[in-house]
Amino acid sequence: MIRFLNRAEEAIISLLLLATTILVFIDVVMRFGFGTGFMWSQELTLHLSAWMVLFGTSYGIKVGSHIGMDAFVRLFPSIGRRILTGIACILALVYCGLILKGSYVYLDKMHTIGIFLEDIDIEAWKAHSILLIGFTFITIRLFIVLFNVIIGKAEGFKHVDEAKESMEKVAELKEESI
Repeated sequence: MIRFLNRAEEAIISLLLLATTILVFIDVVMRFGFGTGFMWSQELTLHLSAWMVLFGTSYGIKVGSHIGMDAFVRLFPSIGRRILTGIACILALVYCGLILKGSYVYLDKMHTIGIFLEDIDIEAWKAHSILLIGFTFITIRLFIVLFNVIIGKAEGFKHVDEAKESMEKVAELKEESI
């Protein structure tokens, strides 16, 4: 299940990025090269980007690509870090639950009313369904982090340590120049 989730996220993010890039490139060439363009490209680009952001947020939790603000948390011993991470996960899960509930109500109303997007002949609830899909993926990732903290497999969220990475790059460059 988790392996499928990983592969699905990676594939979807890649396809969304590819589609957005190609669409924007073609539209720029059409507008500046030929004085024309697609009326619907801006709206589609906006929706593709929204889908990419929410899938990317979920994937970022998995790989630890989010920048961490954990200087305070690092002051605590291991058990303290685990407790604080557990609290953070629970609060984030409550937030996701509220967003999921609100998204369901919103999408249900959009489906009932039958509103379409302005420039694309697609029902708005279908285009905006990323709210439910994306936050479901984020919720799953948060449960995985919480589970790993509970069983002692992790002390907290994975974070990117940009300062450490920068210093490693500097050291590599110095070694290469010698």
